[in-house]
Amino acid sequence: MTETKTLLVVEDDPGLQRQLRWAYDGYDVVVASDRVSAIDAVRASEPQVVTLDLGLPPDPDGASEGLRALAEILALKPDTKVIVASGNSAREAALAAIAGGAWDFYSKPIDIDALGLIVARAFHVHALEAENRRLAARADAGPALGGLVTASPEMQRVTRTIERVAPADVSVMLLGASGTGKELLARGLHDAGPRRARPFVAINCAAIPETLLESELFGYEKGAFTGAGKTTAGKIEAADGGTLFLDEIGDVPLALQVKLLRFLQERVIERIGGRRAIPVDVRIVSATHQDVDAMVADTRFREDLYYRLAEIVVRIPTLAERSGDAALLARHFVQQHRQTLNPAVQGLSPDAVAAIDGWGWPGNVRELENRVKRAIIMADGKYVTAADLDLPGTAQALPINLRAARERADRCAITRALAQADGNISGTARLLGISRPTLYDLLKSYDLHA
Repeated sequence: MTETKTLLVVEDDPGLQRQLRWAYDGYDVVVASDRVSAIDAVRASEPQVVTLDLGLPPDPDGASEGLRALAEILALKPDTKVIVASGNSAREAALAAIAGGAWDFYSKPIDIDALGLIVARAFHVHALEAENRRLAARADAGPALGGLVTASPEMQRVTRTIERVAPADVSVMLLGASGTGKELLARGLHDAGPRRARPFVAINCAAIPETLLESELFGYEKGAFTGAGKTTAGKIEAADGGTLFLDEIGDVPLALQVKLLRFLQERVIERIGGRRAIPVDVRIVSATHQDVDAMVADTRFREDLYYRLAEIVVRIPTLAERSGDAALLARHFVQQHRQTLNPAVQGLSPDAVAAIDGWGWPGNVRELENRVKRAIIMADGKYVTAADLDLPGTAQALPINLRAARERADRCAITRALAQADGNISGTARLLGISRPTLYDLLKSYDLHA
């Protein structure tokens, strides 16, 4: 999302204030007439560029108040580009301001066109520096867990759990609905652990017929059955030293569960048709969208196998439960797919973001990605619209308890506003209709992050 260009004009002459406001109607212009109001404006609007008359009251003929304002502005926001004004007789004051951190200066009387070029260049330099800082911060932080894209506190709790569990050699079971990113998290768990240099082998137990699943897992010897023309290692052997990801473990038949349990207890396997015990050192990560507790109670899943697989259980929230992530992921998918599907598309329109926020996403992240890809193809202009997404809005039930309802409403509104403002604090506060200090207090109170 494009950041609003805010220009603060610090000038005590009302006529000149009006002239500058008119001349810079392309910016969000804020006007202040003295040092105190200028500092208040910097706190409230966070301008990227400031034009500062050094001759401010109560010292309009000197530069003391202007130089003090300069120092306070840069103390609050060191990255602000401050352009100071100086009369022909106050050149020494202008040089002192440059020495004090001012970005540039202009002479009075003002040439609007010349000053306009200086202001435009200041905004351009500020944007370049901000982008460099973002890139440097991203490089310092390193890649997100498994390439996961999230800003929601619900999903961040999951990633923190996985990062803590990764170094320990324990079996982990991921529980979550289809499309919530279980394999992505499993791969992130592997990459964050000591086995990262060894293989990560994934197998979807629901996608392989029951008659073939055993041979896929354990392998087979030559001649073990019709068509077994050569000895073939299974997925478990292929993952030796690394991680084996058993997706949809709830679909493993009971007969195969017994053999899988024996492997987990003894850490050796026998290929189908073989008699030799083959030791295998592998970490097991499993996942399912089913209610495993109910399956154990109905004897459809062995309890002893469950406890072997579920030394650590991680429950993954649905996309509807991940505050603000739908819009964040949608922007990510637009940038990821637009070059191959429709290079003319640049991003999401505000009504598209609102529609994405309002939809319940029963198919979770997978459904969102498919919708966004379709919308990119269907889009006629630079931005994907709500019509391209073809998504009706939905309403979600709130808890009855008044305090819980208020907290949930606050959290939901803040995270959605953060997503729509692309993490910009000033933009978020404007969307919510509150001040930035109030927003900071709410973020701290609810343990949310921009």
